[in-house]
Amino acid sequence: QAGYLAAACIYALNNHIPRLQQDHDHAKLLASALTQKDFCTGVMPVETNIVIAGIGGRYTSATLAEKLKTFDIYCIAISDTQIRMVTHLDISPEMVERTINIIAGL
Repeated sequence: QAGYLAAACIYALNNHIPRLQQDHDHAKLLASALTQKDFCTGVMPVETNIVIAGIGGRYTSATLAEKLKTFDIYCIAISDTQIRMVTHLDISPEMVERTINIIAGL
C-alpha cells in the first residue's frame, strides 16, 4: 500500500525541488515583515518554509492568529507567545505580498 505514496514522493522529487527555494524566500519575506512590528518579540532563524515568531504587547499569539484569519491569512498559535506560518506550493507571490501589506497595517 505504500506504492501510491512512493509515486507521489518520486513526482515531488522530480518536479518540485527547484521551486522549494521560492517557498523559503517567501518565508524570509514574511519573517522580515513581522520583525518590523512592535508586537513581534523576535523571529526564529528562517531556514526553510516555516516562520516561528514571538508575539507580545498588544496581541497574544491567539489574538493575532484570529486577526489574521479575518483577512483569510491562516497561522497557528503554537504557544501563548508564538505563532507559526508556513509557505508552500499553493502560496503565490501575490498572496505573500498581500500578507506583508496586511501585517504592515496592523
